[in-house]
Amino acid sequence: MKTQEFDDKINKTIEQLSNPELYKQLCHEHMTGEPLPSIKKLGKIMDLVREILFPGYFGNTTLRGKTTAHYLGVYVDELFELLSGEVLAGMCFECTDESENKVVKHAENAKKIALEFIEFLPEIRRRLATDVEATFLNDPAARNYGEVIFSYPGIRAILNYRVAHKLLQLEVPLIPRFISEMAHSETGIDIHPKAQIGESFTIDHGTGVVIGSTAILGNDVKIYQGVTLGAKSFPLDDEGNPIKGIPRHPILEDDVVIYAGATILGRVTIGKGSVIGGNVWVTNSLPPNSRIVQKRPKKEIPFTDGAGI
Repeated sequence: MKTQEFDDKINKTIEQLSNPELYKQLCHEHMTGEPLPSIKKLGKIMDLVREILFPGYFGNTTLRGKTTAHYLGVYVDELFELLSGEVLAGMCFECTDESENKVVKHAENAKKIALEFIEFLPEIRRRLATDVEATFLNDPAARNYGEVIFSYPGIRAILNYRVAHKLLQLEVPLIPRFISEMAHSETGIDIHPKAQIGESFTIDHGTGVVIGSTAILGNDVKIYQGVTLGAKSFPLDDEGNPIKGIPRHPILEDDVVIYAGATILGRVTIGKGSVIGGNVWVTNSLPPNSRIVQKRPKKEIPFTDGAGI
């Protein structure tokens, strides 16, 4: 039922929504013909990457005779086209140069980056193989490698991280963060694509894990659910804004194990072979082979039928 009052309220709302002073930080000025990043296409890209890196597990790849090369050839061609488009979309989105057509300016570089990424896929597979093996060996409940590849959220998050990290190294804007956040949404594991993570990495269970952008993890690191590798504080500039880009997250050397719920904050170093117990709060560096656990209570108080709670 429309009335003059209804029309006036709608028009007033539209006027407010159209005021550039109210939305300038929340709106992207999109030019006709410029591609925008697509979560749907990025999802397809990750499906293709998964099929390429784990042939026979995902998609329709048949590991018989020369059919593997055929399937992988088809997947790689499709991946190149999709990835080139999404890299170009990220470049156009962040480009502030209005002096020329952004698509024309960035198209060839986007294709070059997509090709460089595809050339790196064998190395990503090699690293993932170490992650799968470590996850299998570190979990007594894992029955075989296939179970780990198919169903473990840690492997899915690590795969997305390793893809996003390489794209970030290739200076692709925006897209790496999209890919890492896709895994975050699917698994509850939040790994910033800028973090540096070595081989044979294990995330057991995984829900609630947070790894900050400047964190550095060595080889054979194992962490459990709820672990946070975060920042202790944020230095401010003269205007009171956080200074971005400075190292502020932990360094974990090789063979470190961190149990569920532990929080490690700041640019501290956890020495090689150290073990951090569950629900421990660490803000200082530790020498190699440290063992940090919660203090036991001086007196244990039994609770019977709820008494004392």
